[in-house]
Amino acid sequence: MEINDLKVTLNKLHKELESTGNVDEELKQLLQVLDRDIDLLLKKDEHDPLDAVGLAERSQAISAKFAVEHPRIEPLLRQLGAILERIGI
Repeated sequence: MEINDLKVTLNKLHKELESTGNVDEELKQLLQVLDRDIDLLLKKDEHDPLDAVGLAERSQAISAKFAVEHPRIEPLLRQLGAILERIGI
C-alpha cells in the first residue's frame, strides 16, 4: 500500500509542478534528482536500505526550503517524506 501511496503522491507532485508556472531552477533540479532516485529504488526487485539513505530527509529538507515560495507544492513534499519514512527509505 505504501508504494502505491508513494507513486500517487509523486504523480500529484508532477501535476502540481506542471501547473505552477514559476518554479525556480534550484527547486526543479532538487526535485528531479529526488524523483530519479525514488524511481530507481521503486524499479528494483529488492530494496537495499543503503540505496535509499536520506530520501525521506532530502524530501523534508526540500519541503522546508521552499515552503514559503511554493505553498502548493510544500504539502506534497511533506507527504512524500512521510511516506518514505513509513516504508523505511
